[in-house]
Amino acid sequence: MYAYIRLGGHQHRVEKDMILLAELSGQEAGKEFTCSDVLVVGEGESVKVGKPTVAGAQVQLKVLEIIRSPKVSGMKFKRRKGFTRRLGHRQQLQKLQVVAIKG
Repeated sequence: MYAYIRLGGHQHRVEKDMILLAELSGQEAGKEFTCSDVLVVGEGESVKVGKPTVAGAQVQLKVLEIIRSPKVSGMKFKRRKGFTRRLGHRQQLQKLQVVAIKG
């Protein structure tokens, strides 16, 4: 069984026991939570498509660890003005495991 879910502003295709990275906030390592933003759920020929979400469908996820993504760096530059600015950040990511898909 598979499902398409919406997490942190992104859509992910998930299956049972799959591990994925998502940008979430307020989650702690070792905790479980459910995602009810299920867009599509199905298996084989039987596929349910939501408008916009499938009613009653849930995906149970477990937070394995919290990691930081590789650094994204950028630069601002204005020619002939002597202005340069370097900037960058590292996004906090959660490593999630799909425990169960109900739908």
